[in-house]
Amino acid sequence: QAQLVESGGGSVQAGGSLRLSCAASESTYSIGYMGWFRQAPGKERERVATITIGGTTSYAYSVKGRFTISQDNAKNTLYLQMNSLKPEDTAMYYCAADRRFERLWVGHADYWGQGTQVTVSS
Repeated sequence: QAQLVESGGGSVQAGGSLRLSCAASESTYSIGYMGWFRQAPGKERERVATITIGGTTSYAYSVKGRFTISQDNAKNTLYLQMNSLKPEDTAMYYCAADRRFERLWVGHADYWGQGTQVTVSS
């Protein structure tokens, strides 16, 4: 099974930045399509951003212009650069991967990281 290990979460004041990382145990070309999801207490898990093997990206409306998803295939690592953070961004963030883009898109990916907490204070 592919393993995903996340890092980079923490606490930051509104307007600040964080960079999340997700290291994969094997090549991103083999592990499939990847993305970031988040879940706050009392809310449904939501898709934040996805990226295809070829580098095509998609973002939730709420984070467009503020977050950037990228991948370093040489390092087998996925990133999420988070700028202009808002208290509404507070959530547990998960990276996910699946060989089938449709399953990743709907949040039913085969592989998930352990999650990293992001807390944004006002």
